[in-house]
Amino acid sequence: MTDGDQGTTAARGSLRASTKRRNKHWIRELAAHLLLLPLAVSYLLPFFWMLSTSLKSDAQVYAFPPAWIPQPVVWDNYPRAVNFIPFMRYVQNTLGLALFAIIGVFLSCPPVAYSMSRIPWAGRHLLLIVTLSTMMIPYQVTMIPLFTIFTRLGWVGSYLPLVVPRFFGAPFYIFLLRQFFMTIPQELTDAARIDGASELRIYAQIVLPLVKPALASIGVFEFLAQWRAFIGPLIYIDKPDRYTVSIGLQMFRLEYGTEWQMLMAASVLLTTPIIIAYFLVQRTFVQGIALTGLKGV
Repeated sequence: MTDGDQGTTAARGSLRASTKRRNKHWIRELAAHLLLLPLAVSYLLPFFWMLSTSLKSDAQVYAFPPAWIPQPVVWDNYPRAVNFIPFMRYVQNTLGLALFAIIGVFLSCPPVAYSMSRIPWAGRHLLLIVTLSTMMIPYQVTMIPLFTIFTRLGWVGSYLPLVVPRFFGAPFYIFLLRQFFMTIPQELTDAARIDGASELRIYAQIVLPLVKPALASIGVFEFLAQWRAFIGPLIYIDKPDRYTVSIGLQMFRLEYGTEWQMLMAASVLLTTPIIIAYFLVQRTFVQGIALTGLKGV
């Protein structure tokens, strides 16, 4: 066999091996998607049922067996739901509350996380443990003491009890940002210190721009937390014109029954923008979560 024949045989063998690897990879991908498809459908079923109920008539809501596809489709449930309660007013209240809460966590959490991860000072690990330990305390334990404090401050009836604590940090966000800060090479900040940069300048101009995925993640987390918050607004807000969307949805539960069609229609209107926003920032959000575990505590 000549050298040319040997080269052709080797090339064919390499091509067959490459084709076999591609086929195996394709089969693994197909098997994974076949396993994930039922799980995805199970997650979509509640939203589909909510959407279906929002388009049903009274008789179809209580029909047995339940109908997945409404016949006929009642689009009028959506304008009725918006007009049944001050829908847009509640949305504006919630958006304003979420905006100030996000500003609060952006101002308070990154500096604390930076000091715990980039500045070597005595006791920072102990303080981190204490900070994380506060996450183990249920909200029901601190609810009455906090209400007493805010009552004496005269804040009950306003948004201050819901917004001001966010300007003093949140343990989960501090931990999330700290883990992200630790993925940044220490040599980067050491070089800046050698060049005479202050700690504040290093934080604001060098480190902070590198953690945009983590900041986006805590922004999404905080927005969702304020969007679906119920206990806090229920305790501290006592005027109907200041209600948030979570409390507003409870107005569809009347004394002698629940307006399920309008409740589901309002829920669809409130849920759909969140789903769309998540898909728009999905890559940044996933990156911010994935990179936080690259270095340990």
